[in-house]
Amino acid sequence: MKSVKIPIQVLPERDPALPLPECATPGAAGRDVSANLNGALRESGLRLPPGERDVVPTGFALAIPTGFEVQLRPRSGLARRYGLTLLNSPATIDSDYRGEIGVLLINLGKEDVIVTHGMRIAQMIVVAVATVEFELTTELGATARGTDGFGSTGVGSLSSPSGRPLPS
Repeated sequence: MKSVKIPIQVLPERDPALPLPECATPGAAGRDVSANLNGALRESGLRLPPGERDVVPTGFALAIPTGFEVQLRPRSGLARRYGLTLLNSPATIDSDYRGEIGVLLINLGKEDVIVTHGMRIAQMIVVAVATVEFELTTELGATARGTDGFGSTGVGSLSSPSGRPLPS
């Protein structure tokens, strides 16, 4: 696998004690991103009541090379335990953006969540982006599926966290 170098700029308000995005384990695909809370929030944390959302700062910016994007994705443990996820998942950071990376968190749980300073709040994935050219046509090739959309291939056997089957 080819390595991609991405310049990262630590912004003046970033806590120098926080790690830069890093993999938690050798086999991890994503690098964990930490909350860099400012002012009084460094002590108290950022309260997210159920249904509320906020952009959480990271204190760094990237120079993503042309031909790549960075995606921010939820951390599965936070989603499962607290209902904390990314509202725009996966979030796309384009190669021409040079501002601070912010993480748009939403609390889909039933209780308040306190996002603490230094908390690992998202995963960052670097993805190659194909250059695409659309070609206008009057007809698309046929497939077995055709125009069947949402749910047309079935949902299989799903169950809720309590183990009860979900309606199909």
